[in-house]
Amino acid sequence: MNPVETLETAKATNPLKDLLKFGQSVWLDYIRRDLMTTGELKRLIEEDGLRGMTSNPAIFEKAINESKLYDDILHSLAGKNLTPTQKFEALAIRDIQDAADALRAVFDASQGQDGFVSLEVSPYLARDTKGTIEEARRLHKAVARPNVMIKVPGTVEGLPAFQQLTSEGININVTLLFSQQMYEQIAEAYVAGLEQLAAHGGDVSKIASVASFFISRIDSAIEKVVEAKLKTANAADQSALKGVQGKVAIANGKLAFQSYLRIFGTDRWKKLAAKGAHAQRVLWASTSTKNPAYSDVMYVEELIGPDTVNTIPPATLDAYRDHGHPRTTLTENIPAAKKVMDTLPKVGISMKEVTDKLTDDGVKLFSEAFDKLLQAIEKNAK
Repeated sequence: MNPVETLETAKATNPLKDLLKFGQSVWLDYIRRDLMTTGELKRLIEEDGLRGMTSNPAIFEKAINESKLYDDILHSLAGKNLTPTQKFEALAIRDIQDAADALRAVFDASQGQDGFVSLEVSPYLARDTKGTIEEARRLHKAVARPNVMIKVPGTVEGLPAFQQLTSEGININVTLLFSQQMYEQIAEAYVAGLEQLAAHGGDVSKIASVASFFISRIDSAIEKVVEAKLKTANAADQSALKGVQGKVAIANGKLAFQSYLRIFGTDRWKKLAAKGAHAQRVLWASTSTKNPAYSDVMYVEELIGPDTVNTIPPATLDAYRDHGHPRTTLTENIPAAKKVMDTLPKVGISMKEVTDKLTDDGVKLFSEAFDKLLQAIEKNAK
């Protein structure tokens, strides 16, 4: 093969598309009206192998505030006696339905395991189990697409809501997961929910679910703690503190995946699998790199493995397409990941305190984004 042919072959390979060879599905952590209307979503599916999409209040707030793409529907709703939340749902459901329709072929080809679009319950309900259940049912019915996933927060109150909704046959994306312990509870709740569904004669083979484990926010939070501790630490602790910088998020994710392998390898799970049940995949979220000192594709590159999803924001998607190198990394260097996590308590860092705060902050950030979103809708729906 001559050098020109080699170059052409290299260009023809798309690292995003190649992730599927390693068992990982690429979803887009973004939604905006023009993705559907310009054919860009269709291109992403065909050329980049996109297999799903996720949305949240912050994404919708940005889309509405930074474009005029929603003026048509907002103006049409202006004369109607609707609350700002009802107006938001009208435009969000339109986007979710159109995106779900564009991804329907992926859903069908994957036998209902990919091709999903996620819509989140109101962040105001993050601490309300009953309210979360009721809203998830309502949104699921309103979107009326088999390939919608309703996002439920991975809070203490969201946990029983998730199990109940799973037992009713609703596909759920559990979001805002940071700790291995909460992840394990969510995975166990999924198994229990499917057992309830099966006991009532439901078809467990029709259910898909993901557990959205947030990544880069963990490193950002740890960096702040490390910087504060470095000011007073002795030489040995300073070395240990510097040694965990930029490594905790990936180590935490790798060990969570070890829990996945254990939980979905039990005899209890195998009974459900024999009935056609699919394991709840781990989804890596918050995978853009916040620290410019790190590689801009680090949180994609280091978490590639089977039965996983990475929901990637547009800039990181472009970066990985340009210079990603797919290979199985998720199950590599597990002893090193354990060492990173074992170092934290030795230098006075409580992972539980960090992840509890991240969960609370995540709920707060999404609630604040929802506040801004409703204000933008009121301003534009005139």
